[in-house]
Amino acid sequence: MTQTHIEQFYIDGAWCPATGTARAEVIDPATEMPAGSVALGEAADVDRAVAAARAAFQGFSQSSADSRMALLARISALMSERAGELAQAVTREMGSAIGFSRDRQVPAGIAHVDCAIAAMRDFPFQTAQGSTAILREPIGVCGLITPWNWPVYQITAKLAPALAAGCTVVLKPSELSPFSAQLLAQIIHDAGVPPGVFNMVFGLGEVVGTALSRHADVDMISITGSTRAGIAVARDAALTVKRVTQELGGKSPNILLPDADFAAAVPPGVLAGFRNVGQSCSAPTRMLVPADRLAEVEARVIDTVARLKTGDPTLPDTDLGPVANRRQFDRVQMMIGQGLAEGARPICGGPGRPDGLTRGFYCRPTVFSDVKTTMTIAQEEIFGPVLCLIPYASEDEAISIANDTVYGLGAHVQSTDRDHARAVARRIRAGQVHLNYPAWDGMAPFGGYKQSGNGREYGAFGLAEFTEVKAVPGWD
Repeated sequence: MTQTHIEQFYIDGAWCPATGTARAEVIDPATEMPAGSVALGEAADVDRAVAAARAAFQGFSQSSADSRMALLARISALMSERAGELAQAVTREMGSAIGFSRDRQVPAGIAHVDCAIAAMRDFPFQTAQGSTAILREPIGVCGLITPWNWPVYQITAKLAPALAAGCTVVLKPSELSPFSAQLLAQIIHDAGVPPGVFNMVFGLGEVVGTALSRHADVDMISITGSTRAGIAVARDAALTVKRVTQELGGKSPNILLPDADFAAAVPPGVLAGFRNVGQSCSAPTRMLVPADRLAEVEARVIDTVARLKTGDPTLPDTDLGPVANRRQFDRVQMMIGQGLAEGARPICGGPGRPDGLTRGFYCRPTVFSDVKTTMTIAQEEIFGPVLCLIPYASEDEAISIANDTVYGLGAHVQSTDRDHARAVARRIRAGQVHLNYPAWDGMAPFGGYKQSGNGREYGAFGLAEFTEVKAVPGWD
């Protein structure tokens, strides 16, 4: 396949060359062969992009809500027209199975643009409190730092509400997944975004991310990434007292209560844990089951995993492609080894690649049973197709295990009694708790407790993060 070499950044309404000469190779995770390269930015590139965003802010911040909605609608329409290209790029750069790229990765990205439009319609940009006007105004220039695992959706989940609020932005996408970001930037350009309102600079976190976080003319940083990266950004941003919102790691529990329908609850739980080959921060990778039903759950899990096809992500019948890069492959293998060393009992999968696959970052879908909450695989985010079955003796113990983590991003509860499920949900320390695998709600606030981050994304809550509150007493 022809390689793609990205040599330019998008700054002030045009594609322009990078300042430096550093490049990063992009590896196709399915073949371990080069798929292209991307230029890596420097602080000087960030300075140019921030200056463009700062110059554009005065005009864009005063634009009408209707004009911003129209811009977002054009972006959504063009994304839909070019959805096939975007899906192919995602599959090529991070190994997502093409069916998953077409059905989930790209549609989720489009949905976040549409959700931002919907949130704008009823958003309280101006309200009254007696004779005082309460105004919500765009916070300013926003640095957006996004990861490789959901490369389209993670960008639009930040970019769309930022534009909806009237902010200007500098985006730093992951250098590991640049192809879809380049396509998306061209779509935004073709939609008619004013020069300087949207800017994009590729680069390493320790260079471009640090420059953005420390920049005096950046008013806000929104980052999705590891907890380690979130801490580093928060420290750098503190130098200029800018707002920081963080969507970070997770180790989400899925509690199967004794009154759950296990035939209906177990297979979707496995698929949710393995969603995007387990490379989702909110994936429910800890399945908590009554100890006296463990054998039944194991049988259902084994049957579900046996039906999954791992292999070439370009084939339409593939369920699980490779993990996205060598570093992630090595971590998954290390964590599987750690689970074995600590005495967890494998009932599916194990170390190495699936049979018949000798190249590519493919991992065997792995399920451990009899996992204790103190084990490494029950505490640390693995970011791969590894599921832990953790038995519990009582509901109180299940809730204690669910909360026994430094994270608090997502959780699931399964029960045939909705009131019972609601009561358990109230006791779980997480930003989202899903009851009985509901449909995805792009307007529901998403974010975490504890070390899973600060702030919320999606819908009106996500839009509010990109605003400042101004009180004007004496308005009336």
